[in-house]
Amino acid sequence: MMLNTIGLESAKTKELANDLNHLLANFQIYYQNLRGIHWNIKGKSFFDLHAKFEELYTDANAKVDEIAERVLTLGDIPLHTFEDYSASAKVPVGKNVSEDVKAVRLIVDSLTELLKIEREILEKSGEAHDEGTNSMMSDFITEQEKTVWMMKAWLNEDV
Repeated sequence: MMLNTIGLESAKTKELANDLNHLLANFQIYYQNLRGIHWNIKGKSFFDLHAKFEELYTDANAKVDEIAERVLTLGDIPLHTFEDYSASAKVPVGKNVSEDVKAVRLIVDSLTELLKIEREILEKSGEAHDEGTNSMMSDFITEQEKTVWMMKAWLNEDV
């Protein structure tokens, strides 16, 4: 077993870096969706949702940076082109979404997909004894579960 300079198995960190790049691509699509719905939201919920979407895209932007830096920490190169993001992402792309329910639904659907990816990374990072990635995924999951609950409450749906 070959260890890298941060004391983790090289083969496992390579796999985790690939998984994190997949998450990065999905987060970039999610981030761009949030920018789009922030700019284009209309209706009676405009003021509340416009501010909420800005809060969410600011947070997503910070998470994009954290993910990319974790990929670098693991010794790999983060994806950084829209071509790479589009090819790898599973998060739905929202185009011209301006209606409140559709915008909130897009967030729920996006977070649902991100949570699936993060849970897979959480499991793999635990097996690899990669506490840095594990902790990051745990924090992301906790925050996003709460956001899903809040968005589903706004939609008047059960979690």
